[in-house]
Amino acid sequence: MTTVAERPTAIAARSALVRRPAPRLSTIVSYGVIIAILALGVWSFIGLDYSLKSLDTTGKNIARFLGMATPMQWPGWEVAGERQADGTTTYVTTWVGFAPIWEMFLTIVITLALVIAGTALAAVLSVPVAYGAARNTTPHGLVLAACRGIGVIARAVPDVVFVVIFAFLWFNSGTLPAIVAIGLHSVGMISKMFADAIEQIDEGPRLAIRSAGGSKSQEFWSGVIPQVLPAWIAVALHRADINLRGTVILGVVGVIGIGYELDEALHGGPAGMRRVIPLVVIIIVLCVLFEVVSSLLRTRLLGVQPTGKGLGDTVARAVARTKASVEGASTTGAIRTQDRNARIEAAMHRPWDRSRIGNTVWIWVGILVVIGAFVYAAPDITKMLAPSWNELVDPARDRAIWPPHFGSRSVADVTAAVVTTIQIAFAASLMGAIISAVVGPLSARNVAPNSWIRNTFRGIALFIRAIPDLVVAILFIIAAGIGPQAGALALGIGGVGLLAKLIGDSMEEVPNGPERALAAGGSTRTQVFFSSTLPMSVPAMVSHLMYLLEQNIRSATLLGIVGAGGIGFLLLNALQGRHFDEVLAYVLVIIAMVVVVESASILIRRALK
Repeated sequence: MTTVAERPTAIAARSALVRRPAPRLSTIVSYGVIIAILALGVWSFIGLDYSLKSLDTTGKNIARFLGMATPMQWPGWEVAGERQADGTTTYVTTWVGFAPIWEMFLTIVITLALVIAGTALAAVLSVPVAYGAARNTTPHGLVLAACRGIGVIARAVPDVVFVVIFAFLWFNSGTLPAIVAIGLHSVGMISKMFADAIEQIDEGPRLAIRSAGGSKSQEFWSGVIPQVLPAWIAVALHRADINLRGTVILGVVGVIGIGYELDEALHGGPAGMRRVIPLVVIIIVLCVLFEVVSSLLRTRLLGVQPTGKGLGDTVARAVARTKASVEGASTTGAIRTQDRNARIEAAMHRPWDRSRIGNTVWIWVGILVVIGAFVYAAPDITKMLAPSWNELVDPARDRAIWPPHFGSRSVADVTAAVVTTIQIAFAASLMGAIISAVVGPLSARNVAPNSWIRNTFRGIALFIRAIPDLVVAILFIIAAGIGPQAGALALGIGGVGLLAKLIGDSMEEVPNGPERALAAGGSTRTQVFFSSTLPMSVPAMVSHLMYLLEQNIRSATLLGIVGAGGIGFLLLNALQGRHFDEVLAYVLVIIAMVVVVESASILIRRALK
């Protein structure tokens, strides 16, 4: 029994035992990032002059756009207006034949050819860059830094910049600038993913080849390539899907294809506006079909269950479940995953069975498709032998690229444009986060009160994600009016598809022990959510939010090219005037923005682990 004098000490000891532990660094960083994005998002909304009046104006602009865009004119049909005696206009839709449908088909084919050819070029160029950027294969630290720098620059420079510069270098070169531009810009992502795959290999085969006296080349081609090739194929297919969506922006600078047709329709007066919605529908359907085919090919060639969040991987998993159910191979429909050693042993003694023959056929079909894309696009390679470099490097010429400067713009003007771009990105991120905070949790299995609500909200996220975000953005900007408000609104809504799905998945993946303990103790569903599910998923949600912010920074730059303002608008003016010294100056500013955001994102993700 404690005395009166000892009692305060005992109480202090018991208080120390029940005192909550200090919060983890990841928790502090998570809530700090949330508060920062909230504050910067509110600042961005104020800076972009969002108000009820501006929203009312946006609504009226959208209504006017829909009035101009209807009745819709689909390929093969023609809409003509007839003025009536009472002053109204009656529209008559007339069938004009299959010729416009065939022209649209050829437009789609050339779009796919440019995408496939550009992605294939990027995959080839990314191999040496990835070799130098991977820590376990790079020959020197300087090579590592240089190759990673190439990736950062390629990701930061918009492909439209490459298109305009190469179009100027190679006069009348047709599809060549577009293919090279898509290829160089895609090196940024592909080389990074290729390098990540190299760093994750099993070093055993390489060490065995080295101990047997093999050269560095033999180590790479025999010890590395067989292990990373499946992942590389998946990366290339995924990037091709992204490039298809990005061709919409390339149409603004004259690259032939479906994006060019959309740009022509948007600037074609009343007759052209009636073609806008049908073209958008065609682009969405084309992107969805391409994503589904890409996912099915990855599943077929790699022999693994797709784990992505997109519509294509969702369809591929459904097909796999159906196939497994029909064949009786599995009660769950999951593709069987073999032990690593068993897979290696099976690969060493693979018979020419039906599966191997089928995969070999598909690989050769893919090779033929790539060759066919280059043949159909027909780039004039000879133009690459004699580019007009003197036009770009001679400072005495009007179109010299060096030294870079802002032309008639002051540093204050450029700084204001950068701030506008950042405000668009933060406002869009905050808007997407607020909407996703409702859609995401209600799409999670362990949060939604019933399957009907869960499937409804998952369907909403899936539908938004299926629409190319740049298509949504361009449509919003044209419909709601030129300006950063429309750009932020478009990116905010477009980001819901990705962020809501990621939030829902993060909540489904939290350990269910604490949830069960709270439920067993009599806690309500709301109490379980706020006491267990939400706090445990915060770090993952913050990581997803940072990824969305990175995407929005890049997208805000591109949207400036189509009328959202910011640094992209200044870049477009320099591109249209062929003032490449100004182009270089703005590109350097964009690269600096991307590097700062990516560096901050990397540091935050490290702290969240």
